[in-house]
Amino acid sequence: MNTAKQPLLELVGITKRFKQLTAVNGVNLVVNPGEKLVIIGPSGSGKSTLLRAVNFLEQIDDGIIRFEGREVGYLRKHGKLHLDRQQVICGLRAEIGMVFQHFHLFPHMTVLANVMEGPLTVQKKGQRAAQEIALEMLGKVGLLDKKEVYPATLSGGQKQRVAIARALAMKPKLMLFDEPTSALDPELVGEVFDTIHALADEGMTMVIVTHHMGFARELADRVIFMEAGSFVVEETPADFFSDQLGNERIRAFLNRLI
Repeated sequence: MNTAKQPLLELVGITKRFKQLTAVNGVNLVVNPGEKLVIIGPSGSGKSTLLRAVNFLEQIDDGIIRFEGREVGYLRKHGKLHLDRQQVICGLRAEIGMVFQHFHLFPHMTVLANVMEGPLTVQKKGQRAAQEIALEMLGKVGLLDKKEVYPATLSGGQKQRVAIARALAMKPKLMLFDEPTSALDPELVGEVFDTIHALADEGMTMVIVTHHMGFARELADRVIFMEAGSFVVEETPADFFSDQLGNERIRAFLNRLI
C-alpha cells in the first residue's frame, strides 16, 4: 500500500457535548505528514476541547478519528462510542504527543527525570536507554545544562521547553500544542516559539491551538478560524491574513490580538 498521500490524522464528524452545550460540532479535518496546522478563534470556541479529543483526554460523543489510515480510540457498542482499552489509549498517546498551556511537570523530579518518565513507564525502556533519549531531547530544546535541577528553579519558558522535551521523548509522529505560550510572561514567549519553530523546520507534524499570531503567520501551512464549535474559515496564512480582513468577525478578533 502506498502511504505517501495517506493523511497522518483524519477527523470525521467529531462532536463533543457538555450537557446542553455542543463544544465541538461535527468537525472534519485532514492533517498530512509534515503539515503545520494552526487553529485560532475566540475563547470558548472549542479549540482546546478538539485538541484534547484528538489525544483522547475528552471522550467524543460522535465521529471517527483515524490515525495513519486506521480508525482508533473507540469501539462502538449499541450505537454509542466507548473508549478503547487503557493500554491502547496509552499507546496512541505515545504517538500523539501533547503540550499544554500549563506545564504539568512533576515538581519532586529533576528535569532529567521528568523527561525520562514516559520512556520508562509507558514504553518500558531501560534506565540507560531512557536517559539517552531524555538527554537528546533536552539538547534539542536547549536545556541540557538544567538536567539536574528541579522545576521550581526554572522560568516559565524553561518549564514549557522541558514539557516539550518530555513529549518529544516518546518519539511521537504528531505533536499537539494547546496554547503553549499563553501562560508565559511576554519576554519568555520567544524562547518557546523558537523551540517549536525549530521542530517545524525539522518536519514535525503539528497542530497548534494559539492566540499567538506568530505561529499562524510564520509556521502554519494552513490557518483555521474556529467559532462556536465549528470551523468557519480554513486558508493558507497569506490568504487568511489578506482575504479574511474583509470578514468583520475575524477582523475584530485579530484586531484584539495584533
